Amino acid sequence: MEDQIQTVTRLVDIGIEFGVAYGMQLLGALVVLVIGLKVAKWTGLRVVRLCEIKNLDVTLSRFFGSTAKLLVVVIVVIITLSNFGIDIAPLVALAGAGAFGLSFAIAGPLSNYGAGMVIILTRPFVVGDTIEVRGVSGVTHEVTLSTTTLIGEDDERIIIPNRQIVGEILVNSDAHRIVESQLVIEAQNDPDVAIAAIQEALTGFDGLAEGAAPQVGIHDFNFGGIVIGLRYWVPSSRYYQTRYTVNQTALAALKAKGISLLPAGRAAIVTEMAPV
Repeated sequence: MEDQIQTVTRLVDIGIEFGVAYGMQLLGALVVLVIGLKVAKWTGLRVVRLCEIKNLDVTLSRFFGSTAKLLVVVIVVIITLSNFGIDIAPLVALAGAGAFGLSFAIAGPLSNYGAGMVIILTRPFVVGDTIEVRGVSGVTHEVTLSTTTLIGEDDERIIIPNRQIVGEILVNSDAHRIVESQLVIEAQNDPDVAIAAIQEALTGFDGLAEGAAPQVGIHDFNFGGIVIGLRYWVPSSRYYQTRYTVNQTALAALKAKGISLLPAGRAAIVTEMAPV
C-alpha cells in the first residue's frame, strides 16, 4: 500500500514540475493555435469576399480562399511547434519523402487534383454552365480540386472525377441546351405549309431561350415522306419538359392544317432499305 502511495506521489510531483516548467509554454501554444485557426478561417472568407467584389468566378474565388486559409494554418502549426522547441526541419523532410512515396500508390486520385487545378485556372466552364462530357450532362453546381458536381433536370447530383473531364471532348452551352427534333410528313403534303404552321405555333412560345429563334426547315427526304427538322434552345433545367410540350404543340399545329405524318410502318421499311 505504501509503495502505491509513493508511486502516486512521485507521479504527482513529476506532473507539478512539468506544469511549472512548461505550463505557460503549453498554454501559450494552445492559445496561438486557437487564435491562428480563427484567423485562418477569417482570412479565407475575406479573400473570397474580395474576389466576389472583383467579380471573379465562384470557383476561382473558393480556390483562392482555400489556398489562403491553408497557408495561414501551415504558418500557425509551424509557430506552435516552435513554441514547444520542436525542430520542424526533420518533419518537413519526412513529409516530403512520405508524399513522394505516397504519390505512386495513389497516382489515380492525385491526378484528379492536377486536373482540377487545370479546370480552375483555364476555366473551360464555370458554375451555372451546362456541360456535356462522357455522355452525361447537367448544370455545373460546384468545382473542387478533385471532382466536378453537376445537377441534372431531376435534381440528381452527378459527381465526375476531374481527370475524366480534362482531355475529353467537352460541350459547354452556358445555361441552355439545344433540342433537335425531326417530323416526317407524307410526300403529298406541302412542306412550306408545315414549316409555316410550326413556326407560327412556336412564335412567342413560353419556355424557349430568349434571343435565339427556333429553326424549322426541310431536314432531309425520306421514301414517301419529307423530313422536317426543328431546332431550338431551352433552359437546361427544363429540357425534357419543354421538349415534350413543343412536340405536342408542333403536332397539334400540323393536324390543324390537315398535314399527316408518315406512318410508323413505312418509316421502318425505309430504315431497313436505307443501307441498300
